Amino acid sequence: MSKTEVLTSPVNPWLKEIRRAVLRGTLTRDGCCVAEGFHLLEEALRSDCRVEAVLAAEPVRSAVESHVRRLAGVRVVVLPETLFGELAGTEAPQGVLALVRPPQWSLEQLFRGRPLVVVLDGVQDPGNAGTILRAAEAFGATGVLLVKGSVSPYNPKVVRASAGSLFRVPLVAGLDAALARAALEQRRLDLYAAMPAGKKSLGEVDLARKCALIVGSEGRGVGEKLRAGALDLRIPVSGVESLNAAMAATVLLYEAHRQRVLRA
Repeated sequence: MSKTEVLTSPVNPWLKEIRRAVLRGTLTRDGCCVAEGFHLLEEALRSDCRVEAVLAAEPVRSAVESHVRRLAGVRVVVLPETLFGELAGTEAPQGVLALVRPPQWSLEQLFRGRPLVVVLDGVQDPGNAGTILRAAEAFGATGVLLVKGSVSPYNPKVVRASAGSLFRVPLVAGLDAALARAALEQRRLDLYAAMPAGKKSLGEVDLARKCALIVGSEGRGVGEKLRAGALDLRIPVSGVESLNAAMAATVLLYEAHRQRVLRA
């Protein structure tokens, strides 16, 4: 059974550490990500992730307790509504925030089976990164590699935009671009860099093979270190010059999934 306690002090060191993680967009010191809202709590539980603690605003205390009633060892902390509001990262918080220990993935786990890896090169917008993680799960990517310079996958805004996919999609973050390229080439993946003026159109390449789809930031695109070893790939569009990172990644992943289903 879970145990409930009440905290009322705004200077509590534990609460200050959680707030710091929310503001910095990082894990807490003990390695938990901040997942805000009932949906993410449910997704974490469904994904068999370890939920270390659940913080609840007083008005939703009973609803939170019913969610975690059967879980052993989960710390439930009830806060005054105003104090919870100071802690939350959203403008209209639902009154629940979970500290979730995310899975730890190795680089090898991204390349299982017939790899379809998404590489984020300098994608710093957390909404884009989270949406790409969600698309990666939806279209069967084997993993996501966030190159150094990209947003942390554990930024609460990334966690929220991923809608729970963060808890299930194998990912590795913080690898240098040169090392990332070496890892991809060592496993003989076809490398495709999403570029508005790419040499090949999306329908002209075989994405059913083991491959990596490299998506860069909207500002500078894919960096030279990764682009040098890849084939530039364009998405045919009309009326617009290009798509944002999340839209481009979703289109690429859908086409890869479509080709793979046809050849299954």
